[in-house]
Amino acid sequence: MKNTFLALSSTLWLAGTAFGDVLVDGDAEAGKAKAITCGACHGADGNSVNPVWPSIAGQHPTYVAEQLQAFKTGLRNEPLMLGQVMMLSDDDMKNLAVYYAEMPAAAKSVADPSVIDRGLRIYRGGDRESGTPACNACHGPTGRGNPAASVPVVKGQYAVYAAAQLRAYASGKRESDGPTRVMRDIAAGLSEADIVAVSSYMQGLQ
Repeated sequence: MKNTFLALSSTLWLAGTAFGDVLVDGDAEAGKAKAITCGACHGADGNSVNPVWPSIAGQHPTYVAEQLQAFKTGLRNEPLMLGQVMMLSDDDMKNLAVYYAEMPAAAKSVADPSVIDRGLRIYRGGDRESGTPACNACHGPTGRGNPAASVPVVKGQYAVYAAAQLRAYASGKRESDGPTRVMRDIAAGLSEADIVAVSSYMQGLQ
């Protein structure tokens, strides 16, 4: 079963990177106009300056649009975001998603070099003892994700934010992986040290 999962994930990743970014029909210029308020947390160009809030520059439009919908419907419970998305239409979300996808993401260094070996091991090889699959099976070897399958870009994401999301998945607080529970099941198999290490490693991916 594990090998089947890895093979399927790899197939989806290769297919998705080829054509996934054309799946959202939006207007980047209209998105730029709507992005003014978003910049207070996510940065004017989608590169957040606060590690608590994610950088969304260069993120797949499929994923951004999907997460905005999740915030609006309450699938992702975040009061700060709910207040921002309630007045957004479906077209607004698509426009924002396309705009941020076109913004270049700022490169970052590894958050904590002292745990890079552990982070690399988990990201590339998973953990056989706990049955946790490798992160790169879905997110790709350089963290570029899979737009067709709404698997996000994780390269260069703040370790503070990434770790918080892994903890939220592990606890079940975040349910935006849907009925498949992929991220919840994976995160539940990670120790706190694993979460810190792999998040630090992902921040440094280029």
